[in-house]
Amino acid sequence: MKASKVAYKPVGLVLGAAAGMIAGVVFKQSWKMITGDDDAPDAIDEDRTWAQVLLAAGLQGAIFAVVKAAVDRAGAATTRRLTGTWPG
Repeated sequence: MKASKVAYKPVGLVLGAAAGMIAGVVFKQSWKMITGDDDAPDAIDEDRTWAQVLLAAGLQGAIFAVVKAAVDRAGAATTRRLTGTWPG
């Protein structure tokens, strides 16, 4: 394994955690804008329909994937700019 990849591991973990928090905030705001509800449904929320639960899960997954990819890519690009080596 390349040294740059090993050195980037802790940075990647921190960026991943930050991406998760950012994605959570973006999802909550998106859900509120789309539905007007403050809380998104959970899979076991008895008072919500299948459509609501599946829409919320799909939206949450899509937002998480996009935010994580953007944060990971920005972290790798910044690492290359600072060190001259791509961390992957």
